[in-house]
Amino acid sequence: MTAQSAAAAARATVYGYPRQGQNRELKKAVEGYWKGRVDADTLRATAAELRRANWRQLAEAGVHEVPTGDFSYYDHVLDAGVMVGAIPARHRAAVEADALDGYFAMARGTQDVAPLEMTKWFDTNYHYLVPELGPDTVFTADSGKQVAELREALALGLTARPVLVGPVTYLLLAKPAPGVAADFDPLPLIDRLLPVYAEIVADLRAAGAEWVQLDEPALVQDRTPAELNTATRAYRDLGALTDRPKLLVASYFDRLGDALPVLAKAPVEGLALDFTEAAAANLDALAAVGGLPGKRLIAGVVNGRNIWVNDLETSLATLGTLLGLADRVDVAASCSLLHVPLDATAERDIEPQIRRWLAFARQKTGEIVTLAKGLAGGTGAIAAELAANRADLASRAGSAITRDPAVRARAAAVTDADARRSRPYAERTAAQRAHLGLPLLPTTTIGSFPQTTELRTARADLRAGRIDTAGYEERIRAEIGEVISFQEKTGLDVLVHGEPERNDMVQYFAEQLTGYLATQHGWVQSYGTRYVRPPILAGDISRPEPMTVRWTTYAQSLTAKPVKGMLTGPVTMLAWSFVRDDQPLGDTARQVALALRDEVNDLEAAGTSVIQVDEPALRETLPLRAADRPAYLAWATEAFRLSTGGVRPDTQIHTHMCYAEFGDIVQAIDDLDADVISLEAARSHMQVARELAGHGYPREAGPGVYDIHSPRVPSRDEAAALLRKGLEAIPAERLWVNPDCGLKTRAWPETRSSLENLVAAARTIRTELSES
Repeated sequence: MTAQSAAAAARATVYGYPRQGQNRELKKAVEGYWKGRVDADTLRATAAELRRANWRQLAEAGVHEVPTGDFSYYDHVLDAGVMVGAIPARHRAAVEADALDGYFAMARGTQDVAPLEMTKWFDTNYHYLVPELGPDTVFTADSGKQVAELREALALGLTARPVLVGPVTYLLLAKPAPGVAADFDPLPLIDRLLPVYAEIVADLRAAGAEWVQLDEPALVQDRTPAELNTATRAYRDLGALTDRPKLLVASYFDRLGDALPVLAKAPVEGLALDFTEAAAANLDALAAVGGLPGKRLIAGVVNGRNIWVNDLETSLATLGTLLGLADRVDVAASCSLLHVPLDATAERDIEPQIRRWLAFARQKTGEIVTLAKGLAGGTGAIAAELAANRADLASRAGSAITRDPAVRARAAAVTDADARRSRPYAERTAAQRAHLGLPLLPTTTIGSFPQTTELRTARADLRAGRIDTAGYEERIRAEIGEVISFQEKTGLDVLVHGEPERNDMVQYFAEQLTGYLATQHGWVQSYGTRYVRPPILAGDISRPEPMTVRWTTYAQSLTAKPVKGMLTGPVTMLAWSFVRDDQPLGDTARQVALALRDEVNDLEAAGTSVIQVDEPALRETLPLRAADRPAYLAWATEAFRLSTGGVRPDTQIHTHMCYAEFGDIVQAIDDLDADVISLEAARSHMQVARELAGHGYPREAGPGVYDIHSPRVPSRDEAAALLRKGLEAIPAERLWVNPDCGLKTRAWPETRSSLENLVAAARTIRTELSES
């Protein structure tokens, strides 16, 4: 096919779409099912209607090929495990008794059975359920969900492409099941898994699929020759099948690197590549392998992870370059649109001109369709769209919002000394122990306490004018009093005020900093039914006035025990926002760090002796390629130290991280120079404690003993057993006792019981240590 005919054949498509619905109907239905207010048939009907609405919106916008199979009640990787029959032994009885309840048991656990481990999906804030595999794993095909959803779309008269997690990525994401040797490698299970995938794609072909997409984002990471050989074998075998649909292998989030020649030579009909995060690298690599003659290329030229309008002329230039490198070039977002909100036009509180800078899922779909039209018909076919796009880009670039000379001057004046504590850790810890007088194995929580219906109602009433500020603040004071009283009665050693005034750990601060925009309807799935509204970091950042001092000092006035000040760190403020793309991330991080430094110093001046600056996104934002990591970690750790470097030696600085693979960043954790770090460890069975010990981490640490992402209550004995594991790696004088994460999403009854058991476990271990 010539470049001209390839352009004429250009089509618009997407890899996935937000699942929740305009008003988070899926969240409400699933949580209603868990609480017994919604039955299974109603839940399924709600899900089916959301799928149909998504497909109709895509088709009406001009998308030529809609995705199926990307919809999930909880997580698409968990769906892949069900599809291939990889049900953990402890959950098989529940799945066999009721498939839907068993599915949710794997995701959330029950009082008697632990859930699957959860961690971040590559370098996003989406959490997936980690497959558990072992040498005895037997895979069996269950294509029911994928076939049913394909048939739903085809029944609407749509062209549909099923989207599956690819077999190589599925195995690379997996971990050894409980009881399996820690060094077990799931990848050799490919020989058992491929026949199951063969059966599934054959079922999809029989149901009417012309194409099936197999997502292999793990191949954009650094891969060993053995892993690349596995990918070669996988797609050689799947490509050799006789009764199958056409196969499209999709990658995203970074450059394919050494995996590109593997997939280019594979007997598959199409590849999908990311031309936003790694445009130049993927273009050069594609040209180096001689392009994709005879194959379909889906070019991800619209950023599927951020919310800024696309530069249509730049994307068209990229697409034009690609025309000579493939038999057919189609247009898409760089990844699933799962990672962005649904519709920017719903944001009526954002000034209309600024709103034109934004592109959520529906607007990105329009950009994809426009680019496909321009690729097929030339720039004249989209002249009006190009003119409007140029105006929007110029409006943003010239806006006073984006540049504050005072902020830039302060950031430019930062010195190395500003990002260092005044005394080394050994001196600081002695001063802190003398000042705080904490017991062995001190107990604390991560920060937030349950956000009750009453608290959410109070915030809604304040926004709607049903109560005034004085009435709202009285409600917050009462909640803080209850939280402090509960912690004192329970016996916790370092208390928190519970964060009742905070809607979200990032949004709360963003609403008080210059340069941020807040959304009202910009919901994005974080995990399961947990949705967040990432704020939009549009301009230079500063702190006009204190943000947390008032409530922290009020809480401290109610108790003689230390109350932690609670802040969100600079990297997490970036990672859990939609960050500006017009300057280096490190520059933005330094601006946020300086704003937080002012808050840390004000907390200390107000008498706060323990200050926690959370950085759960430090690992999440780690570049996928090792070569890109040193530069990132340099500015990321500097930003944290800049936030915290101005306090006295006897002020104890904590940080917190959760639900990530920490082994890759232990040195960076050390480089933060925090006095205490708390980390998720319950689901991963204290793995992080062993990783810290292996590194020789010299500071205090609290590996979590209470998995807060499950409704189950850990017993005192269970928490004590985890503490004993922690003590195998961390000496008692440096071990803290805490939950995995904040308690915002939990209910009060389970929170009370769990924390009472946590404190009792700490007392049990203290007694054992004193008697040994």
